[in-house]
Amino acid sequence: QVQLVESGGGSAEAGGSLKLSCAASEDAYRTLCFGWFRQVPGKEREGVALLAPSRGKPYWSDSVEGRFTIWQDDATTSVILYMDGLLPEDTGMYYCAATRRNCGDWLLATDGADFNSWGQGTQVTV
Repeated sequence: QVQLVESGGGSAEAGGSLKLSCAASEDAYRTLCFGWFRQVPGKEREGVALLAPSRGKPYWSDSVEGRFTIWQDDATTSVILYMDGLLPEDTGMYYCAATRRNCGDWLLATDGADFNSWGQGTQVTV
């Protein structure tokens, strides 16, 4: 397991934007696949976006494609989730997670069971 430190989140109006950051150690940043998941009480955890900084190829769920962007910040060894065009249904607790598995669309379809490192979570309210 690796330590993941999340920051950002908060409240925004519908149509607005928010940014989430997930900082990791350099070793983790350069070797792992990072994902953002969200959870609403009473619903299953949902994969939102993935990125392995070593490969640079992002993945998004259908529900956020075109609105959310995920990218890497090498200077801070962080994975950033920028959320634009926010909708009320984007409200939830957002978690950063990391796995040694290769990033791929199939990981977004899971509930995060393949990820063994998790951040503390940050609330997003729209």
